[in-house]
Amino acid sequence: MDRRPLSYRFRVEEEKKLRLDLFLKNNLPHLSRSFIQGAIQRGEVKVDGELREKDYSLQRGQIVILTLSSPVKIEVKPEAIPLDILWEDETLMVVNKSPGMLVHPTSRQTKGTLVNALLHHSPRLSTLGGWGRQGIVHRLDKDTSGAVVVAKDDHTHLALASQFRKRIVKKIYLGLAQGNPPQDKGRIATRIERSSHGGIKMSIKGRGGREAVTEYKVLKKWEDCSLLELHPLTGRTHQIRLHLHLINCYLAGDTLYGGKKGRNFPYPVKRTMLHARVLGFFHPGKRDWMEFTAPLPQDMKEAMDFLDSSENPEDGFSKGPP
Repeated sequence: MDRRPLSYRFRVEEEKKLRLDLFLKNNLPHLSRSFIQGAIQRGEVKVDGELREKDYSLQRGQIVILTLSSPVKIEVKPEAIPLDILWEDETLMVVNKSPGMLVHPTSRQTKGTLVNALLHHSPRLSTLGGWGRQGIVHRLDKDTSGAVVVAKDDHTHLALASQFRKRIVKKIYLGLAQGNPPQDKGRIATRIERSSHGGIKMSIKGRGGREAVTEYKVLKKWEDCSLLELHPLTGRTHQIRLHLHLINCYLAGDTLYGGKKGRNFPYPVKRTMLHARVLGFFHPGKRDWMEFTAPLPQDMKEAMDFLDSSENPEDGFSKGPP
């Protein structure tokens, strides 16, 4: 594996002061905060050429450089879990993740994740994500199914992460929702931050947070349900789920943000009905544009078939993707 040092360079543009570790986490979302803090502790981060602590308060105009020369390896047990591989070569893979599968281990669940399956399948994966996140360039929620790109080496990981950060990557989701938007297509722009109430919830009600933009198009309508094509231009946590509320919708099965309504979908769904349908990016080695389509999962097909059998979709809309 290529072990040349990998470097990130950032100029602080924020007016308000921000902790060093949080600044790096915001700019490098594919790296875990614990991994970033470890890099700071190992002396791999400098601010204007000097070593600083993780809670150092940055000021506008300062230059932050992170140089990763010795990625830390921590064992995660490989498991013989079947993978639906859409593409694979010597540097990367694109996998159709199953609904209900965590992307990487957590403190509460260390088995049955995508990383466990990847470690069994591939003799090498990138290490930039840190503990338990080998190969992981970006994440999908546990309930969300669909296309995920996996890096087999650190330089491929770095190149792919740069495309995500610069919004070069094409991401199209399909969402089965309760409610019908007021318009057949549109653009939603807000700021998203952690909820002041704590927990895992995010919020669009505050004045802080980070920019979040989603474009949407209605593919199909039923009486009080719709199939939406969703194009997130940014990648904020729970972005699609929060934005749908602003157009009078919520994802079927979304009990976190849908409340009681999330349990009243006409068909008994067992997860949040969101699928990462299309993923496109430039191959870091070949420089060719590559685009992948993940087949619709069986549970979403069954829910749509149920809605079709209950009523006829309105004229002017197709029957959705196969």
